[in-house]
Amino acid sequence: MAALDINEEAILETARLAPDHREQISTHIVDVTDRPAIENLVSEVKQIHGSVDGIINNAGVIQPFIDVNDLGYDKIEQVMNINFYGTLYMVKSFLPELLKRPEGHILNVSSMGGFLPVPGQSIYGASKAAVKLMTEGLHSELLDTNVGVTVAFPGAIKTNIMENSQVVRESKAGDSGKEYKLTSASDAATIIIDAIDAIEANQYRVMVGSDAKMMDRLSRLMPKKAAAIIAEKLKN
Repeated sequence: MAALDINEEAILETARLAPDHREQISTHIVDVTDRPAIENLVSEVKQIHGSVDGIINNAGVIQPFIDVNDLGYDKIEQVMNINFYGTLYMVKSFLPELLKRPEGHILNVSSMGGFLPVPGQSIYGASKAAVKLMTEGLHSELLDTNVGVTVAFPGAIKTNIMENSQVVRESKAGDSGKEYKLTSASDAATIIIDAIDAIEANQYRVMVGSDAKMMDRLSRLMPKKAAAIIAEKLKN
């Protein structure tokens, strides 16, 4: 398995967390927004592992919790470059290799925010909606090939994404002691790993966390009501 990250410490920690498979993991320090670096990564991974049978695109950052009107273009471009273009570069670079294999698969991680609007995260949501639709379109394009495609939608997950995105959300008056139910990172990872089993069945989409499953259903039945619930929750 090849693991890549822009943060060397983070990727080494990932390798350390898999002691039973550490010798089988190669680590690569790569910026997913650097298209030439991603294109060069293909031959590097093949040289180490011989072939590529699947990719999981999980890199992502969020934006500061502010409205589009107040968000600078530098942050907008960063979010789009990492979340959407990073995923696109990986897909475009590795897909030719996947098509050569007897079976191949692509798993792209979108977000609950990719199908449900979250105030203060509109650009993040737009980037993840782009990942969603690109992945679904890719699935249709590859129906008659040996490559399957899955899109995953995590809900509210306990990870370091806020710190890694250099985002700090100021607590509001009355927030003290209030806790929101989040899916733990380990549970989310287990669900996504379990989804790899579904890859063999070419599963179309995977909801990660009870909140994502619930809001997916609600947003299909009552999209305006679902958006209002999220907006109201963020006010509290």
